[in-house]
Amino acid sequence: MGYRICLIEGDGIGHEVVPAARAVLEATGLPLEFVEAEAGWETFERRGTSVPEETVEKILSCHATLFGAATSPTRKVPGFFGAIRYLRRRLDLYANVRPAKSRPIPNSRPGVDLVIVRENTEGLYVEQERRYLDVAIADAVISKKASERIGRVALRIAEGRTRKTLHIAHKANVLPLTQGLFLDTVREAAKDFPLVNVQDIIVDNCAMQLVMRPERFDVIVTTNLLGDILSDLTAGLVGGLGLAPSANIGDTTAVFEPVHGSAPDIAGQGIANPTAAILSAAMMLDYLGEKEAARKVERAVDLALEEGPLTPDLGGSATTKAFTEAVIRALGRV
Repeated sequence: MGYRICLIEGDGIGHEVVPAARAVLEATGLPLEFVEAEAGWETFERRGTSVPEETVEKILSCHATLFGAATSPTRKVPGFFGAIRYLRRRLDLYANVRPAKSRPIPNSRPGVDLVIVRENTEGLYVEQERRYLDVAIADAVISKKASERIGRVALRIAEGRTRKTLHIAHKANVLPLTQGLFLDTVREAAKDFPLVNVQDIIVDNCAMQLVMRPERFDVIVTTNLLGDILSDLTAGLVGGLGLAPSANIGDTTAVFEPVHGSAPDIAGQGIANPTAAILSAAMMLDYLGEKEAARKVERAVDLALEEGPLTPDLGGSATTKAFTEAVIRALGRV
């Protein structure tokens, strides 16, 4: 069976890391057909929209999508919306899955193997803000429907892992209506998963415990903003955003992306670390059912990280191309 893969480079180093991931995917020997599309700030500057309608159509015509990086201005720009946030809502990609796993590099904390499962469509990220003179207000939306479905995704992931443990990270002690609804709903869903050890943890304690004892965690499920923060923390534990892959998964399609941004300070220099994009591609292969190929790609990445050469963010001097070639060589050995 062949697979149609939509590739969206996006902005900045997305133009470098997506071609790198594509080269690794091609080296797997799987029957893949690539369809290119555009989205992001550069697209907005050219076309007045960050996600053209034909991009959405291409995504829906493919089995999965690999997205590079997107720039979002810190100021409000009339007519602009963040490309990946728009796709999450437009395609109802409600599950953001971000694994953090120790890698064979000096600044990666040993013993870490966990997954953050973040609700991807609600919370403070509904972007419903208003300002009254010197007071600004943002709405946080939590629904039972969204809480239940993200809870079930996390519970299924935990059920399939060795330790079968799920922590529900929340702030219900301060926000009992919104965060309390999320907590209670996931607890209720957990009754259908008797093999999973479910615990709840207040998010500030969770952050401290992740720094002090990250090896105690297996799967963590939480709301949108909290998951965004915690997943960057866990990326820092294992080597940084350059090593952090992610998936945005809905019921009918999925978009995979490295967690890092567009890195305009190094864009175009050919030195961006493609590891996160390549690992995101491995997650995509797993999603497509090509689990053996996914494991081989991840193993090849670890071999390349162990043997070198490394990109500048990891203390080396290799180019994006040189590291990608090292991964492809390693892929031939695993």
